[in-house]
Amino acid sequence: MHRRSFLQTLAVAASATAATSAASRLFAAHAKSAAPKIGLGMDNFAVRAMGWKAPALIDHAAALRLDALLISDLDAFDSLDDAPLRELRRRAADVAVALYVGSWSICPTSKAFRPNRGTAEEHLRLGLRVAQALGSPVFRVVLGTMEDRKTAGGIQARIADTVAVLKACRTQSLDLGVKIAIENHAGDLHSWELVQLIESAGRDYVGANLDSGNAAWTLEDPMDVLENLGRYTVCSSLRDEQIWATPEGAAVQWTAAGEGLIDWKAYAARWAQLCPTVPIIIETISGSQRTFPYKHADFWQYYDKRPAALAKFEALAQRGKPLTAWKAPSGPEGKVATQEFQKAELARSITYLRDHIGLGRKT
Repeated sequence: MHRRSFLQTLAVAASATAATSAASRLFAAHAKSAAPKIGLGMDNFAVRAMGWKAPALIDHAAALRLDALLISDLDAFDSLDDAPLRELRRRAADVAVALYVGSWSICPTSKAFRPNRGTAEEHLRLGLRVAQALGSPVFRVVLGTMEDRKTAGGIQARIADTVAVLKACRTQSLDLGVKIAIENHAGDLHSWELVQLIESAGRDYVGANLDSGNAAWTLEDPMDVLENLGRYTVCSSLRDEQIWATPEGAAVQWTAAGEGLIDWKAYAARWAQLCPTVPIIIETISGSQRTFPYKHADFWQYYDKRPAALAKFEALAQRGKPLTAWKAPSGPEGKVATQEFQKAELARSITYLRDHIGLGRKT
């Protein structure tokens, strides 16, 4: 080959390589920008000691640059009339915060049920209307607590009673375009029992409010619970946790995100596959501990013992480390200390998930 031809060939090859490299970089950049970002939000219960009403909660979510706010307590609203609720909807839209709304037990036979909103059906119908006025895609509710596992007929009877209430309100839920989100709450439901409840009621209008912290109260690995509930999830209330072995079983203490046992990179990656349009909403309830003496045989008369699920929980407990429970000082300064503690736990969680995991749509 002549020297001139050889140099021309090199130039063409170099140009082609550069073009390919540039195209690859452009494709990678496009793929990265096109990847859906998971929204990041807060549950108002994370800062419950503040006693804030809805406007202040919206302002706090905006100050934290959050995408979503779950107001899980109807008492946070000064009025449940449509006009003031729509005004709150506009206020949230102005700061690009999506509103989610919820309330308490809708199981009429639960020990946690309160008649302050009327019957269970009246409570649910009220919540659905409130959600529609606020622009919330869901109305989040609970069955009850772990105490309902010990009631007559056990948790299966409470599931049946809850499903009856849900079915009575199905038409209104569908007409308003608001899904009912049932939480795995305070040890009331194993993840597979919540799946049973949702399937019995109907997936067309009922979904899950996934709570990663409450997973530990039914002796489940939070990643396992995500696998079971992810495709049903329409809302969330998440936090981290430490679990450690005790002579009688295990102890659990909830923590800020990144300070517990959850692998948030793996968790967020699986979340993006199972429920990518649902924001990760943080509900830190840190500081206190609860023990579960599951090595006692009588413990299992109230829970569904599944060896594979328990083995994963026990593996977490072997990795966990004991924590010291947090307690507010006595006296007037205790309230202020509690408020600062709760705000700090939430803020650290949001910072960790945004900076280290890449969650959130706002820069």
